[in-house]
Amino acid sequence: MDSHTETIERDDARHRYILRTEDGTEAGYIEFHEDGRVIDMPHTIVDPKFEGRGYGTKLVRFALDDARGRGLKVKPTCPFIARYIDKHEEYQDLLA
Repeated sequence: MDSHTETIERDDARHRYILRTEDGTEAGYIEFHEDGRVIDMPHTIVDPKFEGRGYGTKLVRFALDDARGRGLKVKPTCPFIARYIDKHEEYQDLLA
């Protein structure tokens, strides 16, 4: 497993949750769109050179935890996010 420190932030201006590597490189993101109390997450993208490091999973957990903390329901139109929620019942209550 990669021992480097990544950071994830919600960028409301760009409608993305962004994962950056230790040196600030944008390695991946989840696109989102809010409509009232529902957040649609249609795309999860990880740069191919960073695949295999669990970045997609880290992004999904962060985004879902953020949605929960903000009292939002989730519409997971991204198949990766939908599968993650399906496999992790602790997040199924978030489904819109």
